[in-house]
Amino acid sequence: MKITPQSAAQWRQDGQFVEWNGHRIFVRTGGDDSAPPLLLLHGFPTSSLDWLPIWADLTARYRVLAFDFLGFGYSDKPKDHRYDVMEQTDLAVHLAATLLGADFHILVHDYGVSPGQELVARTGEGSMAHRVLSAAFLNGGLIPAHHRPLRIQKLLVGPFGGLIVRLLNRKRFITNFSKIFGRDTPPSAAELDAYWSIICEKGGNRIQHKLLHYFADRRVHAARWEATLTGPPCPIALINGTQDPISGGHLVDAVAALNPEIPAWRLDHLGHYPQTEGAADVMAAYAEFRGGV
Repeated sequence: MKITPQSAAQWRQDGQFVEWNGHRIFVRTGGDDSAPPLLLLHGFPTSSLDWLPIWADLTARYRVLAFDFLGFGYSDKPKDHRYDVMEQTDLAVHLAATLLGADFHILVHDYGVSPGQELVARTGEGSMAHRVLSAAFLNGGLIPAHHRPLRIQKLLVGPFGGLIVRLLNRKRFITNFSKIFGRDTPPSAAELDAYWSIICEKGGNRIQHKLLHYFADRRVHAARWEATLTGPPCPIALINGTQDPISGGHLVDAVAALNPEIPAWRLDHLGHYPQTEGAADVMAAYAEFRGGV
């Protein structure tokens, strides 16, 4: 299914809100209760809606849980909050424990790769009640030294981010966001409308600089999270749109240099959002990684 303002409204209608630490968190679940549990973690600056193009395929095979991180999508977006990856990971752990209640697999993208790596690290430590069984990483900053953010992102995390965020509007969003897609797979006008509308929910367009705190978190936890690549406690894989200028083919090469044992599916015709740009290709790669299960 395509992402449009109409499908975004239906996505919200089909979801639910749960309370966590005084905040309302938007959650979507689907699939048979007896199927293998799968947790999805979305990217910046979007939301769980990113999974819509592969939702039907995923829920046909797995018991799926997706949610909007605090500050994203339809979840609460407190203005004066410090958006920390460790807290977002705690949120993921809580939802997995309460709504999946079993060991689970993860499929993660962009922003979500950092909580994903932390979940894998905690699995290795045995510090969670339910462990990660496998992790598939779509495009994201797995290795901070090889992350190439857009200029607007660099400005937003700088000392004047609070001022620059006030200049963000739909036109600037479209200009910058469209740069990270594959040459032949740009987002449609309907997709861009849906994305921008959800970003603006509850004033989210005015906290984008705060959400980028994960850049600093990745540097602080670089050694811990890179250890999940060099010595993973569960099977892991990359599924990557290599045309992505932020974390595309160069990131795959960097991970291969770090650990050549990690399988990688290079989707050379896609960009930063492979699950929306080439849903069938991502599903084929993920099914191969999971061995058809």
